[in-house]
Amino acid sequence: MEMTMFFRALLLISSLSTSQLQALTDNEIISHSRKNGAQVEDTENLPNPQQTIPQDINAVLREVIASVAGLKVETKYLQRDHEANTKELELQKDELDKLKQLYQVQTQELDKVKQLHQAQIEDLINIKSRANITENQVEALKKEGEVKRVAFSASLLTSGSATHGPFNTHIPLVFRHVTTNIANAYNPNTGFFTAPLRGVYHFEFCVGAHGHGSHGSGAALVKNGENVLIAYEHQGNGFGSSGKGVTLLLEPGDVVFLRQWVNTRIYDDSDHHTTFSGHLIFTM
Repeated sequence: MEMTMFFRALLLISSLSTSQLQALTDNEIISHSRKNGAQVEDTENLPNPQQTIPQDINAVLREVIASVAGLKVETKYLQRDHEANTKELELQKDELDKLKQLYQVQTQELDKVKQLHQAQIEDLINIKSRANITENQVEALKKEGEVKRVAFSASLLTSGSATHGPFNTHIPLVFRHVTTNIANAYNPNTGFFTAPLRGVYHFEFCVGAHGHGSHGSGAALVKNGENVLIAYEHQGNGFGSSGKGVTLLLEPGDVVFLRQWVNTRIYDDSDHHTTFSGHLIFTM
């Protein structure tokens, strides 16, 4: 029976709109409930069409109406919160767009600064390169001015007297006693003269020895390992000497030295009988 009355109440609620429920007074709700309840009983052929709705139904209706009103108020608040959140999201989106635009502007400015920095680096590199070239040119001119004055002269022994040889092969001669060595192109440790620049050079050398029945005295002037000419003298007794001179076109780094001829004797003492000298005539 109570379930029947409850369904009647639900039917009554469904027949009314929310505004109508809010506008009705308790008496009107009861009257309307009784009327619709009677109609429902007639429809369902219930045995007691005159039965009234209990007071519990009124309480249920009031609770339902209050719940509906509360839901409506809550819906309004939710809608208001939703609108506020939507506005906040739009503001945040606008701020994000502004930040993106600012980032793009800053990125463009940074790219410009990078390009300017790179251009400055390239300018510095070019300036440094030009400075290096200028410095190299100055050094080359300075060196050229210095090496245009090239001359040396040396003898075989620094002190005492000695006879070199004979040997069964050609032996390089090292002239230890240096009289002149302008531009330091001659090395007294190796006996080599190294051309400092391209030019025409003149060389002279002399070798001497006491006469011997089996061995003469002689030496060859060598350029880059190849014999250019030889000076040779052989006499049985007394003191003899021989010498030669030659003019050569040398490239920078060319090496010129003297080589004692095989099976010969060479003598030197404080009078400097055996010598080697050369000088630059002009550059090319």
